[in-house]
Amino acid sequence: MSERREALRHAQRWVVKVGSALVTDEGRGLDRRRIAEWADQVAALRKGGRQVTLVSSGAVAEGMQRLGWTERPHAVYRLQAVAAVGQMGLVEAWESGLRGHHLHTAQVLLTHDDLSDRRRYLNARSALRELLRLGVVPVVNENDSVVTEEIRFGDNDTLAALVANLVEAEVLVILTDQPGLMEADPRVDPAAPLLTEVRAGDPALERLCGVAPGALGRGGMLTKVRGAERAARSGAYTVVASGREPEVLNRLVAAEAGLGTLFVPDREPLAARKQWLASHLQLAGRLRLDEGAAKAVRQSGKSLLPVGVVGVDGDFTRGDMVSCVGPDGREVCRGLVNYPADEAKRLLGRSSVEIESILGYVEEPELIHRDNMVVTGI
Repeated sequence: MSERREALRHAQRWVVKVGSALVTDEGRGLDRRRIAEWADQVAALRKGGRQVTLVSSGAVAEGMQRLGWTERPHAVYRLQAVAAVGQMGLVEAWESGLRGHHLHTAQVLLTHDDLSDRRRYLNARSALRELLRLGVVPVVNENDSVVTEEIRFGDNDTLAALVANLVEAEVLVILTDQPGLMEADPRVDPAAPLLTEVRAGDPALERLCGVAPGALGRGGMLTKVRGAERAARSGAYTVVASGREPEVLNRLVAAEAGLGTLFVPDREPLAARKQWLASHLQLAGRLRLDEGAAKAVRQSGKSLLPVGVVGVDGDFTRGDMVSCVGPDGREVCRGLVNYPADEAKRLLGRSSVEIESILGYVEEPELIHRDNMVVTGI
């Protein structure tokens, strides 16, 4: 047993995500027997004094089964309708499984809009933490019944990682229909061995992922790898494992070696505000930095000044979230910009002391202050 696996044994706050293919038995309606088995294991974690938040896919798939549909809808209004139908059965199934262990559940539906707004983000965090303190098991899902194309998370792996950040979980478990991350795409090389321990955020991992999601879900192994990287921002370990393994959660708590792929965080956890900044998925624009500015932000934690910006893309306004990329095109950081796009273009390459003479006013001497910035590329 590795020392890192041993960390799972002592972790007290867990987020467990169960994918669509598992909870819906590959689309044949909710697999209530398996949901009951996972509920038993969640109850065992709770009995051991651990706090558990569930992130469960399956609302759309369950709604499709109830309505007799065979293909996932693409139109947003149809997706909203089928999710509303399926959400009823999904939550009832989890509640039924946990009620037998005298555990209360709570339904929590989120959109990216909820987490991008600072006040609503803090409200969601407070509500989830209070539910955990009360011994309740929150069941979280994306609010597909009101979501629009612009604010959807895109997959519940991303949502689970953001929830792990939100509640400051020590462990994120992503249960899927695969044993974990393989050394090659198993659809191309069925004999590819399992990677049992990797570094979260290692860029080489994305090259090992197939890009095609399942028929029911929107994700794939790539979203799980990226989810693990997001979860690592708050210091969480992530395990991607097969939900079909018997007693998988209990065996993870026991730190069983070789079960799934363990993603180990490789940097210090971000402060709470920085986690919120990093949770923004929708970007309003992009700033292109010269090498000196990219280095100052990446290595020295400096604010971004106009003098180091060589290009502006997009039509953003003050306070929007923008991405900042280096000369190689890779993202260096993202943050809340102090000037709208048209004014930022006028400030390109200029000193901060020139801002007033160029614009007629000074809002801030920086395009992005370091307190409103999170470094994403190391």
